[in-house]
Amino acid sequence: MNVFEHSTAELSPHLRREVEFDSVVRRGQRGRDVRRVQEWLTLHGFGLVVDGDFGPATQRQVTAFQERCGLEAVGDVDEETAAALVEPLVQVLRQRLNSSRPLGEAVVEYAQAHLAVHPREVGGQNRGPWVRAYMGGREGADQPWCAGFVTFVLHQAAQSLGVPAPIAGSASCDVLAAQGGGAGLFVAEADVEYKDLPTGSLFLVRSRPGDWTHTGLVVEAREDDFDTIEGNTNDDGSREGYEVCARARGYAGKDFVRLP
Repeated sequence: MNVFEHSTAELSPHLRREVEFDSVVRRGQRGRDVRRVQEWLTLHGFGLVVDGDFGPATQRQVTAFQERCGLEAVGDVDEETAAALVEPLVQVLRQRLNSSRPLGEAVVEYAQAHLAVHPREVGGQNRGPWVRAYMGGREGADQPWCAGFVTFVLHQAAQSLGVPAPIAGSASCDVLAAQGGGAGLFVAEADVEYKDLPTGSLFLVRSRPGDWTHTGLVVEAREDDFDTIEGNTNDDGSREGYEVCARARGYAGKDFVRLP
């Protein structure tokens, strides 16, 4: 599950590994939990080298974070400190829909919640807790995550509404296009009518026929352009960026998976 209502124990295992700590993390320790602490400190503006080694620099930044949050400044990552570190991710995983609505509107509502907390890479290309969340625990230079972000948010919306997702989703843009075609939801650029493109639909950037290199969500379609929320991009529109962004795009070179 990509959402929870009462407890993070309801989440998929890879998400629980991102938001839960089993014990106190402190100076002298090494390993995955230390790396997670360093990632989140950096995301909160307390920059560090993400090396998995809890030394004096990490302790100083933990203390500074605790002071900013009004926590006891002890330099160890206790339960309260860990919860404060991961709160941005926990925030977007909480069930946020209390009434029925069209799936596309729910997709955009979740996407806007993600956008508001500025998910981005940390610790290297296509790395960090946000990437692992969107990619089922995977990360690394060979793990572009735009399709993973779209799939994650689509599943959040469907799970919250208690309805099946219209496509299974994938970390591959080409697979998303194929799934859309198989479900009768794929709309080629030549056939798109903006009035028939619901909010929450997927756009696919086409590099050549049958090959798509980037994807995101349609927030609002207009006659000449459309607003988006998309992951693994940046302000220059790169398909291999580092964050979740909102932007406007034109229709040229785009195909779509239209949500029913």
